[in-house]
Amino acid sequence: MGAAGIKLHPSCRARQEGFGLLFYDCKGPRLLFAATGTLLPADYFATVRGRDEFPAGTSDSERRALQKFVTQLLEKGFLREQ
Repeated sequence: MGAAGIKLHPSCRARQEGFGLLFYDCKGPRLLFAATGTLLPADYFATVRGRDEFPAGTSDSERRALQKFVTQLLEKGFLREQ
């Protein structure tokens, strides 16, 4: 069996802002400001993705930072494993 994928939680949304992404939970007042710049589009986690699947051209340092970011989103409940 392969590794589980991740996807934005159904009650959460992501919006592109000048600093990067704003994640919010429609069921409550939870917000997460992510200084991702233009590294990820707002709809990136709208489909199931591998935990280490990132846009083409992502550098090794960006990849490591995004892996930590994905872990944080999972811990805070903005993403969920499929």
